[in-house]
Amino acid sequence: MKNLKALGLFVLAALASLAAAVYAANWVARRGSIDADKVVVAAADIPLGSKLTPTMLSTADWPRGSIPEGAFNDMQKLQERVVKVGVLRGEAVLEGKLAPEGTKGGLAAIIAPGKRAMTVRVNDVVGVAGFALPGNYVDVVVNAQQEQSGKAEDTRQISKTVLENVLVLAVAQEAGRDETKPKVVSAVTLELSPEDAERLDLARSVGSLSLVLRNQIDKDPVSTAGITKHQLFGKAEPIPEPVKVAAPAKPVVVQRARPAPQPPAATCVEVIQGGSRTLNCF
Repeated sequence: MKNLKALGLFVLAALASLAAAVYAANWVARRGSIDADKVVVAAADIPLGSKLTPTMLSTADWPRGSIPEGAFNDMQKLQERVVKVGVLRGEAVLEGKLAPEGTKGGLAAIIAPGKRAMTVRVNDVVGVAGFALPGNYVDVVVNAQQEQSGKAEDTRQISKTVLENVLVLAVAQEAGRDETKPKVVSAVTLELSPEDAERLDLARSVGSLSLVLRNQIDKDPVSTAGITKHQLFGKAEPIPEPVKVAAPAKPVVVQRARPAPQPPAATCVEVIQGGSRTLNCF
């Protein structure tokens, strides 16, 4: 009898445990379906400038209260879109990370509106020993001969910072910004305004260029007058010879001949005396 009682309690406990487990599973399922939505995420690391394809994307459950702004729930809406920043695996694909609709893939997709991309040749020294990587900011220094007093033969050598806080878009043929190892390359592509692109083009035609790597959070502009060879070695700047200006020619005064004075007109008076007339002129 005692064994039957114990067996009955055991069966009752097992049924209660099973019911509790089923209820908990249903509750969790309901809570998950209520508080989570599908969000499109990257199925693999997506480099910037890439055009999205279905194989690059997947969906994942995302807590409804923390879905980021600009997220997508349908992969069809992302067809032919281009990412302008790198997206890591499992990261949500947001509208803010995409280039405008109709943008083609490649480097042109990551150029900011109103900006231009321009490539300059560098070497291992000019390219900051390969530490100027995509996403870094650099200053551009030109070393050239500066004319003085308007004479081509009267020049001085000067180094001057001509551009500041310039974004490096790509080095050689690579625009990825995830690597931190230096790369010695032969060309660097910079993002410039149209005015700065003209300034850089002129600077590389008149002298040699160097890149100066700067801190990414340092945005303050610095105005410098440049440095010459005499200033570098602590010598006084030579005083340029004064430019001799030829004295202006004296104006030639042309005197015109005065007309000869005309004699005054004569005045005549007719005098009548005793029946005779006399004309007197004076």
